[in-house]
Amino acid sequence: MIGGAAGQVRVFHDLEALSRAAADLFFTLSHMAIAARKKFTVALSGGSTPATLYSLLGSDEYREKITWQGVHVFWADERAVPKEHPESNYRLADTSLLSKVPLPAGNIHRIGGEKEPQGAAQDYDEEMRQFFGGTQVPVFDLVILGAGEDGHTASLFPGSTSLNEHVRLAAPVFMDLPNIDRVTLTLPVLNHAAHILFLVSGEKKGDILRELLEGEHRDTYPAGLVQPVKGSLEWLVDKDAAALLQNVG
Repeated sequence: MIGGAAGQVRVFHDLEALSRAAADLFFTLSHMAIAARKKFTVALSGGSTPATLYSLLGSDEYREKITWQGVHVFWADERAVPKEHPESNYRLADTSLLSKVPLPAGNIHRIGGEKEPQGAAQDYDEEMRQFFGGTQVPVFDLVILGAGEDGHTASLFPGSTSLNEHVRLAAPVFMDLPNIDRVTLTLPVLNHAAHILFLVSGEKKGDILRELLEGEHRDTYPAGLVQPVKGSLEWLVDKDAAALLQNVG
């Protein structure tokens, strides 16, 4: 493990080992939160890397020991597609995790990807405010994120006006074709989380991971702007993604 301004970094042999460490952390944080407050709030992300984590959490090993009745699932972002669409982040989580565990339907707080992004973002904003109470920025127990090769995270992309959002909890993201419009949590929500967990895997992520963890201009990338207000920031990466890092042996 190494540490620094970018947070704690743990390097693993492969995606399976990385995902198992993430599943163990999910269990530990959920156990602590439910014991203290009767509920555990987590925001999930899409992409290929967290899919292995979700499958682990939905397996017999973890399904039996996590108190799913106290888990409330949100999303860090979603594409503007129906929930059955192959590109839906909800569908990814539902197929590999949600449908495998005894999670009450009322504990699933999905983004309405089938709606127009502006309205979906407003609805999601209102749902979070109602769930967490008041007008303060929500404090998630855990937010799971990834980092794209361009340095984006959630659906916060380089140059996006959403990076300057300080009022809304969720914002629409309009993409040029052929990309799909989206809804994303804003930086204030990400940065107020009690624990932020980045999962990064594969050699294609080597360059951006080096920039985000050891570069002098990490805050020029959206993922580099994830800087907890009070919480902790941790990176779980595999050896292929970490191959260009200088401060790991």
